[in-house]
Amino acid sequence: QVRLQESGPGLVKPSQTLSLTCTVSNGSITRSSYTWSWIRQPPGKEREFVAAIGWSGASTRIGDSVKGRFTISRVTATNTITLHMDFLEPEDTAVYYCAEAFRGSPSEDSEDYALWGQGTQVTVSS
Repeated sequence: QVRLQESGPGLVKPSQTLSLTCTVSNGSITRSSYTWSWIRQPPGKEREFVAAIGWSGASTRIGDSVKGRFTISRVTATNTITLHMDFLEPEDTAVYYCAEAFRGSPSEDSEDYALWGQGTQVTVSS
């Protein structure tokens, strides 16, 4: 059974940098036709797509609200998906989820993702 586990620092100050890691267990991140995504949920708001990467690593998609500040990458040796966040703002405060979908290309629709991690809290505050 594939499992997703998010990890990373929880509290940062505005304008700082932070990376989150999604460790995928019991399933390779090179599996054909799968895609992995970071999706966040700010307090009191709906879930919002952040970034996604496809099974080959060559295809990525970044959400409009974080474009230019966030990037997504993967490390096949450790079977992890990383979200790198620059110039963080208080509006980036949210629970960040790692999710997996059976799709050939990255999707921004959270409904496409059948498997989710438990989430990790990121708070941006001075």
